[in-house]
Amino acid sequence: MPDTRSLPVPDGLDGMRVDAGLARLLGLSRTVVAALAEQGRVELDGRSAGKSDRLTAGAWLQIQLPDPEPPAPIAGAPEKVAGLKVLHADDDIIVVDKPVGVAAHPSPGWTGPTVTGGLAALGYRVATSGAAERQGIVHRLDVGTTGVMVVAASEHAYSVLKKAFKERTVDKRYHAIAQGHPDPTRGTIDAPIDRHPRHDHRFAVVAGGKPSITHYDTIEAFPAATLLDVHLETGRTHQIRVHFSAMRHPLVGDLVYGADPTLADRLGLTRQWLHARSLGFAHPADGRWVEFTSEYPADLAEALDRLRVH
Repeated sequence: MPDTRSLPVPDGLDGMRVDAGLARLLGLSRTVVAALAEQGRVELDGRSAGKSDRLTAGAWLQIQLPDPEPPAPIAGAPEKVAGLKVLHADDDIIVVDKPVGVAAHPSPGWTGPTVTGGLAALGYRVATSGAAERQGIVHRLDVGTTGVMVVAASEHAYSVLKKAFKERTVDKRYHAIAQGHPDPTRGTIDAPIDRHPRHDHRFAVVAGGKPSITHYDTIEAFPAATLLDVHLETGRTHQIRVHFSAMRHPLVGDLVYGADPTLADRLGLTRQWLHARSLGFAHPADGRWVEFTSEYPADLAEALDRLRVH
């Protein structure tokens, strides 16, 4: 049976073309969405929708997703990844600067580049602990999120780092730009997160969800948005995006969670403004504290510059 999704069109996609809007909403390419529309697998309020039709906020969307992809390859399959930088490597850890559009590891339905494949292509070996498709992976960044990430190179490091993330002794700091001006300018968001009750590709603040804690502080304020330093105490999927959306200050460019598309267009953004700025932890070999940082990639730096001059 085909996988059919039914959901209302979010306000942030109002007026967008079907292929562009659904690509952002569902994490598919515009080419794939266009093909689905041409096959009659996209409907708006019960009527077939073409790829160039316009979305209307609140209209009921029904889409038959592509047929399942074959099983994902193992994590060690080499594949060159443009833009993947190794910030540090030793016998126990490999610290990378992950570019946008790269997943941490292979997964069903994802055919794009991965950190694990990129490291294999560069000749690095990672720990064999963990599921076959994510060997060495002790934490992840979303495909659309850039920045610093650590991979375990030894079995000992894998065990130590997994425990450190579980016990919240890793210092994870992100920089994010949220729409508007969060009040207070410095604070903590303590709100449980789980899968959205109606949209299974999204997450939401849900009573009874997993405990989720985000600390933030203002770095710089602009007329339309605020640059924030964000410290994660927990590490839920989409945590920063969900928490700031729940505060009515979605991350700039994050159309899935309610951002204003006109601001994203003005800043030249095609993704959420979110960057894993630094990562600090006790080195698995000897316990000494180490910390690694990542500079803003070009698209985020240019968007920030545009905010500063407007």
